[in-house]
Amino acid sequence: MSNSHLVTYTNITNHKSSPRGHAIDTITIHCYVGQVTAKQGCDFFATTDRECSANYVVGRDGSIGLSVDEADRSWCTSNRDNDSRAVTIEVASDSEHPYAVTDAAYTALINLVADICKRNGIKALRWKADKNLIGQVDQQNMTVHRWFANKACPGQYLYERHGAIAEAVNKILGASTTQETEAPQGGSQAFPDGTFQVRVLIPDLKYRSGPGISYPARGVTGKGIFTITEVRTCWGKLKSGAGWIYLGDPDYTTILGSGTAQEPTTPQEVEQLAQEISAMLKASSCDPGSVLKRVGEILA
Repeated sequence: MSNSHLVTYTNITNHKSSPRGHAIDTITIHCYVGQVTAKQGCDFFATTDRECSANYVVGRDGSIGLSVDEADRSWCTSNRDNDSRAVTIEVASDSEHPYAVTDAAYTALINLVADICKRNGIKALRWKADKNLIGQVDQQNMTVHRWFANKACPGQYLYERHGAIAEAVNKILGASTTQETEAPQGGSQAFPDGTFQVRVLIPDLKYRSGPGISYPARGVTGKGIFTITEVRTCWGKLKSGAGWIYLGDPDYTTILGSGTAQEPTTPQEVEQLAQEISAMLKASSCDPGSVLKRVGEILA
């Protein structure tokens, strides 16, 4: 079993199990939570007292480090079975939500994953954002750390881009992506038929002009309850017409149910929403009265 020829630095850690015990058929991408180089990441895994490691580290500058041979199992995903079958990749990232990565790291990640797939006979990457498909590699062969432990890993930035990563890798592999990379309606959450409501749990969930990460972001929702009128591949269309939000991650949204009647709202939620709307109006060049009048018309 070979390693990637794209590696620019090698420092093999003792934090591993040899051999891995399962053929490689899965890719697991992690966020490192720090804008490190490949050397810094590999050196950490080689010297730390913590029992952790990854097969590869992708640095902020696009460097690629080898920390655990592909023939061996890394200690990366809090799950022995997953690490036995997966090549694990730590990607340098910001240390705070949404744990964004650099363009250089993102490009290197795609090239590395494509190389891993080629050498291990993975004909196409499949991503459906569905925890229930763990191990069913004919339907989904990408997994995330948050499915096995109470962690945000790989962070919102990379998690939302898993479909795009699969599409980019499959383009290199010459594989079809039409159905393989789209998350099915429901994903890791079940959506009611027709209009329903969701509670947004984080303050900076982006809404986009269309149902996918490739569409430009128009703003953030803030926490609160929102009405969804349509779902496409885990993206929900806001009733206000502002755009689409991602519904496939229960860490970001909770499905409340069908209908248009809102869940009882607490005074604290009313105050928070009012403050957020006020801040948005102050930051814009729009006439507040005109905006509030239009909001009333939309909600009528």
